[in-house]
Amino acid sequence: MTSQSSYWDRVAHEKRFSHPLRKNWLARYLNSQARILDYGCGYGRTLTELSEAGYEKIVGMDFSESMLSRCRIEVPHSRLIRNDGRGLPLKAGSFDAVLLFAVLTCIPDANEQRLLLAAVEHVLRPGGIIYLSDLLVNDDARNRERYQRFAEAYKCYGVF
Repeated sequence: MTSQSSYWDRVAHEKRFSHPLRKNWLARYLNSQARILDYGCGYGRTLTELSEAGYEKIVGMDFSESMLSRCRIEVPHSRLIRNDGRGLPLKAGSFDAVLLFAVLTCIPDANEQRLLLAAVEHVLRPGGIIYLSDLLVNDDARNRERYQRFAEAYKCYGVF
């Protein structure tokens, strides 16, 4: 993941994410006092939506300093943590929910994905939830070309 930080730092000012947050689903499992970690928070779009939905104890974490800088501007009262992309430097059981939105797509190595999920499990309280939502493999020419180009480098198809 850290090898991608230069990419995310370079595009931080121009990226727009639209991955949907299903607030009605989340509200079935969490109240406004739930401790929520948005891992891979980027510029804070989901943090804003969580805040607007009434959640008060939310934390964003990302390894891109440029994304976090933008987040500090767009979501000025957010609590943010910069990490190295290799784990979660947090206490065991410290969150009621962890959100992983379009994160696994950016981790081409299956073992690194497993390590991240183990770290997520570690920081969740017993009975906590993982809200994992990722991108579908797309079939348009642009994405097929990218998947093919990176398939050799990462030894799997569908990541870039």
